[in-house]
Amino acid sequence: MPLDDTSRRRGRGDGPQPARNVLGGTLLPCSVAPLTGFFRDGCCNTGPHDLGLHVVCAQVTTEFLAFSKARGNDLSTPRPEYGFAGLNPGDRWCLCAARWEEARLAGLAPPVLLEATHEAALAVVELSHLKDHAVDAP
Repeated sequence: MPLDDTSRRRGRGDGPQPARNVLGGTLLPCSVAPLTGFFRDGCCNTGPHDLGLHVVCAQVTTEFLAFSKARGNDLSTPRPEYGFAGLNPGDRWCLCAARWEEARLAGLAPPVLLEATHEAALAVVELSHLKDHAVDAP
């Protein structure tokens, strides 16, 4: 019986590769409560439709939430029509790499989980800066 294309791809091991984090390892989940990620899959995955590059897994702070709100992105106010309960300090969330970098330059960058931050963040943020703000995953 001939193999279909899917079986052949699996047999050769050239199917989809797992996403990589900024340290070169497999991308770990960021948060499922609240459920985060551009694809709302709990991970800071990205793709061609993610124009904001939501790839930095951050543990938001009061200061960052105020900073983001002042920049026009209110992450703390619940938006039930979108299934969004609003973030609280300590919640993990996949942030836009450019917003995280903007907050870093303002001295307000929240801590990041390197293992859950997608390697695509490195197009916007230097690894050394992410490491300077790194926290360990519990």
